[in-house]
Formats: sequence, structure tokens, C-alpha cells
Amino acid sequence: MDLPRIFTIRESSHRIHNPFTPGKLAVLGQALHLTPGTRVLDLASGSGEMLCTWARDHGVTGTGVDISTVFTGEARVRAAELGVADQVTFVHDDASGHVSDEPVDLAACIGATWIGNGMAGTVELLARSLRPGGLMLIGEPYWRREVPDEETAVACHARSKEDFVALPELIGRFGDLGYDVVEMVLADQDSWDRYQAAQWLNLRRWLDANPDDELAPQVRAELTTGPADYARHQREYLGWGVFALMAR
Repeated sequence: MDLPRIFTIRESSHRIHNPFTPGKLAVLGQALHLTPGTRVLDLASGSGEMLCTWARDHGVTGTGVDISTVFTGEARVRAAELGVADQVTFVHDDASGHVSDEPVDLAACIGATWIGNGMAGTVELLARSLRPGGLMLIGEPYWRREVPDEETAVACHARSKEDFVALPELIGRFGDLGYDVVEMVLADQDSWDRYQAAQWLNLRRWLDANPDDELAPQVRAELTTGPADYARHQREYLGWGVFALMAR
């Protein structure tokens, strides 16, 4: 049970595995008015940067669950580095079936709603761990502007144009599920660049060190076409944000 190697190669230098900068992650924590002792469950927690920095800056406690052995190991190292290993725990497990033993104050899935087979299923999964009146965080893509064709949608990692919706419609979908959107922090083009462009250097350095690896052709193909595809499609059309929800 693990992520395919290509994911950890692409994001080997990343502490945040989505288009958020450390500054935006800090803004989100401040916007939520987190208080010491807030109990957090973070599903698909990656390298643990959200939990670790919020434990340091706001005194939260909690658990992160991720399917990647590499990222889970990095999260534990980060917790020790920031001196919060007594506040946060990281578990290597399939987050898609994880429910907290006790209700938490904040339940999050930041950019991995595939764990619930989509946004609605992930909201339902997180709700099973959340105390009444608690906060839910969902990281989700949306279209920044109308997508001209299916080729552009596929280049933005959608199966079709209908996979994502514009920001007002996305907020409306949360309402249809019975939740108020009470905060949001959105990625911008700079934070997208920091996320995507950093992958290219990771890929190139890995390729130079591993030219005979079985993944080398795939990495070479990504490096050849990926930067221009990103500039042409994702950077122009794909938005992403973290939305704070409370049940009505």
C-alpha cells in the first residue's frame, strides 16, 4: 500500500503537495482563528506541513493519515524538527477508510477528494469524524474561466469539462450538501508556479541521477511536454482553493 513512485519523485522537494505556498497555509490557519488544543484530523496529509506548522503556531493537536510511506516518514521528521512530535501523530494508512476514534474539532482533506470518490463522498467521510459544530476543510479544483475544449480539460487532469465547475457553482455545491462556506483561501498563479515548476527541477535532477531506471522514459516525456502544457492550459484555466465548511 503506497503511492506510485512517480508522485514522490515529482514532489521530492515539496513540503506542501498542492498549489499553496507556506504563506497561504499560514493565512488559512490565521483565518480559522485556531486555538490551542484544537483537535485536527488530516486525511491524505502528505508531508504533514499543515499539521506541523499549525501545531507550532496555534497549538493544535491531531493526526495525519497518508498512503505514502515516503511522505509519512517526512511528516514525522518535520514534526520532530519543529518540536511538535508530542502534539501530532502521522499514520501510514489508506485515508479513504479512516474515521477518528473520537470526534475532532477540524476534519480536513486538502486536495485529495479522490479518497471519497469525489467531493461529496469526501465530505461524508470527514463528517463521520467531526464533532457537531466543527469545521471541515476541503481542497478542491475549479475552472477559473470557461474551458474551450476537451483537450484543455484533459490537460488540466480532468476527464472532461464537466469534472470541475466554476467557483460560484462549486460554492453552490457545498450548499447543496448542507454546508455553509465560512472561509476560503485560493491559490494564485504564483502559488501554482511554485507547486508545478518545482516539480520540473525535481524530475530533471532525478533523471540525471537515474538515467537507466524503468521510469526514466516517463520522466523524460513529462519534462519534454509538461512545462509548455502547464503554461498553455493549467496556469490559465485551473483554479484551486481550500474551503472551510460548517454543517447547517
